[in-house]
Amino acid sequence: MATKPAPKAAAKTAAKPKSSIPTVAWDQAKPAPILLVTGPEGFLADRVNTSVRDDLRAADPNVEVHEVDATDYAFGTLMTLASPSLFGEPRLIRVSNVEKCNDEFLEDALKYIEMPDPDTTLVLRHGGGVRGKKLLDQIRSGVGGATEVLCAEIKSDSDKHDFCLAEFKRAGNTITPGATRALVSAFSSSASELANACAQLIADSDGAIDERIVDQYYGGRVETTAFKVADFAVAGRLGDALISLRHALESGADPVPIVATFASKLRLMAKVWGERRSSNELAGPLGAAPWQIDRARRDLQSGWDEQGIRRAIVAIAEADANVKGASRDPVFAVERMITVVANYGRA
Repeated sequence: MATKPAPKAAAKTAAKPKSSIPTVAWDQAKPAPILLVTGPEGFLADRVNTSVRDDLRAADPNVEVHEVDATDYAFGTLMTLASPSLFGEPRLIRVSNVEKCNDEFLEDALKYIEMPDPDTTLVLRHGGGVRGKKLLDQIRSGVGGATEVLCAEIKSDSDKHDFCLAEFKRAGNTITPGATRALVSAFSSSASELANACAQLIADSDGAIDERIVDQYYGGRVETTAFKVADFAVAGRLGDALISLRHALESGADPVPIVATFASKLRLMAKVWGERRSSNELAGPLGAAPWQIDRARRDLQSGWDEQGIRRAIVAIAEADANVKGASRDPVFAVERMITVVANYGRA
């Protein structure tokens, strides 16, 4: 007797349910009965908290602000804070660490969103993870009439470039492309530090920000120095590249990020070699900002050919191994790499 084929196994991970509530970027957040602030970028979530508070205070200076940590929450706290006061002041309740919430908070929050207080703005900060998923699913289904505010990670250089430009635009200031590139290079490892750097330049400068001003403030940063070395080398300026390298090393720069900077620069040059599409068309596929692609194309015009790029990439790979322990003299390895690159891969 023929047996029926076994049914296909169900997928282990269910598809993520679609959200039924409005979703906005962090810089578009406005007060609402419930704001679900999600995403890994903590400093953007802090900005959401600040902007919502400022908006509420602009409407009523007497707004009550309460801070709640969901990890050590006590039963009834949310209901008590959201209860109307004697004089009817609006209330802002900001809850942190919802992704680490205890059972008491989860139970109270699920009850509260069924009938949120119209004079209360509840901001729920969830940094990611599965804890509190039941609450998030309920909110996203439309219960409580919430808005979700996304604080996506500012990760790629393209994201940081766009963020930097937006910071100056919001402040009514301007920044040159070269200065933007220098800032992004100087703070490539931290989006929050990049934001603070933008804020300082905006506060201290009235006119357009150019490379000279950025260098004056942040020229000592290792990342900025590394890019200067790479820029000189790629342009064939061996002497300037070696002098900049010495300055970088004397300032405490490590050879490893210097080599990484060269690798990033040459990889992008190799990717745009022979490409006829516009920088805007290539930005998405290459994960680079249009200005970075335009810069790579200008670099290629200084004397590079396809064979030279290949030899330079090989030299950079060798230097990377050497500065990570394959050689006893990492400085010599970097100097050798710079010599090859500054000779357009012909050394």
